[in-house]
Amino acid sequence: MAHDLPGWVAELTDPRRAQTLDELADRLVPLAEHAIDVSRRLQALLNELNDPFKREALYGRVERLKDRVGEALEEIAGEIAASGEERLERVWADWTGRTGPDNHASRERELRRLLDSDVVPVLARQQEEVAERVSARTSAAMEAATQILLTRVEELAKAVTDLIHEVLPLAREGLTLASRISTLSSHARKSGRGPIPDELKEAGRETARAFDEAVARLELEWSALGARSASVRAALRGAEEAAFSQVTEEMTRCVEELAPEHVRALNAAEAKARSLFEEPSQG
Repeated sequence: MAHDLPGWVAELTDPRRAQTLDELADRLVPLAEHAIDVSRRLQALLNELNDPFKREALYGRVERLKDRVGEALEEIAGEIAASGEERLERVWADWTGRTGPDNHASRERELRRLLDSDVVPVLARQQEEVAERVSARTSAAMEAATQILLTRVEELAKAVTDLIHEVLPLAREGLTLASRISTLSSHARKSGRGPIPDELKEAGRETARAFDEAVARLELEWSALGARSASVRAALRGAEEAAFSQVTEEMTRCVEELAPEHVRALNAAEAKARSLFEEPSQG
């Protein structure tokens, strides 16, 4: 759907329609401001494009990855600890289900002492060993993933730097054009009133043509650069997510490899606990 502006917009912003020196000067002012606006927007977008590659942004990206991996590792450690606690709770539940309240109360303290001395330390050592092995594998995976992430960011930074060097002269071109237009406007005002001399009329037409070409090019580049900026942000996010997945996949493999051994240790600890609960009271 077309959204046409009122006819007077073109009338008041096209130097070629000016009939007097004042009109020429007046119509040149918004052109200069438009050129400045699009140039500044382009420069702002270039700055935005470069921001993710500054040292503090890179440091923040790596730290964010470390924090996420740390949270995942804590979650695994919690699950490892919970697996031992669940076994002991199951033994307690079975025992309390078979024992009356009186017997339960008279022997609970002794059983807790036996568990604390004979079973809990074994479970704690097993959990610590598994957690340490997972942590070591995670650390190695984190180092590898971070290196890949930094390499990808560096490659992307080089492409972005090349793009900035290519586009930056265009933004400066707009500012140069704005200065040229402002100078012509000032000259028109200083030339007095009345009809526009042929020399200034031709200068106005030439300036309008230069403005149309330059601003169209700058606006197009600004639009294309916005799309590229979005692609760069998506690429950085994708690289970060890929690094995190690389680490968590290695963590998952490690846990799966250690699971059989850990389950055997839990079974042994549970069997030991049940044997203690089945022994007659020492009192």
